[in-house]
Amino acid sequence: MKNQTEVIHFILKGLADPQKAQNFLFALFLFLYLASVLGNGAIVCVVVIERRLHTPMYLFLSNLSGLDICYSTVIIPKMLVGFLLGHQSISFIGCIIQLHFFHFLGSSEALLLAAMAYDRYVAICNPLQYPLIMCQRTCILLAAATWITGFFHALMHSIMTSQLHFCGPNIIEHFFCDIKPLLRLACSSTILNLSLLNTVTGSIVMIPFVLTLLSYLYIISFLFLKVQSHGGRWKAFSTCSSHLTVVGLFYVPVLFNYLPPSSGHSPQRDMIATLMYSAVTSFLNPLIYTLRNQEMKTALRKSLSRLLHSVMIQV
Repeated sequence: MKNQTEVIHFILKGLADPQKAQNFLFALFLFLYLASVLGNGAIVCVVVIERRLHTPMYLFLSNLSGLDICYSTVIIPKMLVGFLLGHQSISFIGCIIQLHFFHFLGSSEALLLAAMAYDRYVAICNPLQYPLIMCQRTCILLAAATWITGFFHALMHSIMTSQLHFCGPNIIEHFFCDIKPLLRLACSSTILNLSLLNTVTGSIVMIPFVLTLLSYLYIISFLFLKVQSHGGRWKAFSTCSSHLTVVGLFYVPVLFNYLPPSSGHSPQRDMIATLMYSAVTSFLNPLIYTLRNQEMKTALRKSLSRLLHSVMIQV
């Protein structure tokens, strides 16, 4: 199909009046990004190194941390350059690539959180069958399915968006190339794009969310009906508390951003919601999983001790 696009680059409007607090915003998002990369990178390394963490729960956690590293990398470095230069320009191809990876990683994370909820459901409600149900092959297939499904979901949006006719203006009311701000600039019909956004992306968001809720409803009912001791209930539920917190941090802004009708125009709301689940949540996830997980804290301390010991020997 012939490419009808006349706009060869876009200007990202960015956050409201960034010049008023440019240095503060640059320092804030640089800190969030570095902390996210270091924190999530530490989790991935520890899970790979420590054999005792080679379990389904930590396999999924390492995938989540890897997604968070990539997720924040898609947006924040470009935003930091914009703070330094005072403006953000992005080519048409670069815009489509950024859109693709943002939706690829975001939808993969939604699916992965549902897989993690299922893992907790099987571990608590069917512990005797857990090693058989959540064997290594099943876990790898589930993790791979989340990445593959997310990739093809994003590929659909990137292809459909790239076929639109953009004839100007070229100012995107956002700090990165998202679908809704781009569709507002299109000169050709966006009915099909909006339909896909509402149906397919809505399903990618809602189906994992409903499955996650169902998993925890089963867990809660099982704990109250089958587990008699208060200590047993608390011990079982404590293994889910970190995941529940992450689910809340991810889904509240996502639902706030994508479930309202796509025709609604609220750039500031969209930007705040996107910042929450792309930058803030990626920064908080390592803290949540390390501060509330004794096994992870122990493994981190052991790995850090080994690293310091090796450094001292070399010195």
